[in-house]
Amino acid sequence: MSEKTPADFWFDPLCPWAWMTSRWMLEVEKVRPVEVRWHVMSLSVLNEPKIDELPDRYRELLRSGWGPVRVCIAAEQEHGPEVLGRLYTEIGTRFHNRGQERNRATIEEALVAAGLPASLADAAESEAYDERLRASHKEGIDLVGQDVGTPVIAVPGSDGEQIAFFGPVVTPAPRGEAAARLWDGTLLVASTPGFYEIKRTRDAEPQFD
Repeated sequence: MSEKTPADFWFDPLCPWAWMTSRWMLEVEKVRPVEVRWHVMSLSVLNEPKIDELPDRYRELLRSGWGPVRVCIAAEQEHGPEVLGRLYTEIGTRFHNRGQERNRATIEEALVAAGLPASLADAAESEAYDERLRASHKEGIDLVGQDVGTPVIAVPGSDGEQIAFFGPVVTPAPRGEAAARLWDGTLLVASTPGFYEIKRTRDAEPQFD
């Protein structure tokens, strides 16, 4: 077997579209020699400079978004980066598929399901991990620029430089060969010099399964 290609994936568990993309990436791992490496970014950090200009509902959502990313960073720091993938799965399943409240009880439940101590939920109300959170966010966003969101994906290019991009934004998450085709096509366009954007208006909400 050929060596697997690392795909670095920056996520904020708050975002339903990043959640859809992450489920697609798990499918890509089954059909292509790819290994996802999970990292934390934050929509709260990204929008911090313009928080007062945003609509009230989105502003409140972002203010509540600090807790989950702090907990993810705390888990990574105390138990290693290998726990991030399964913790993200447990948090995302509860936030998005099940529609549970984005509160401490849900986060504690997700931590326990991921095999981690529920006490890590204390990090949600602490600034102790914010320096590392901001650094992790910066690592991802610096690859693609400030005018995007989550997720950010980066893979090694043939010239040694990283190929990085925001998205893809897709619903439902493609499975099987459809997942493979989307991966191949995304890499093709993202690796093209001077290519920046393909976009069309979203006319569907995220479809969770």
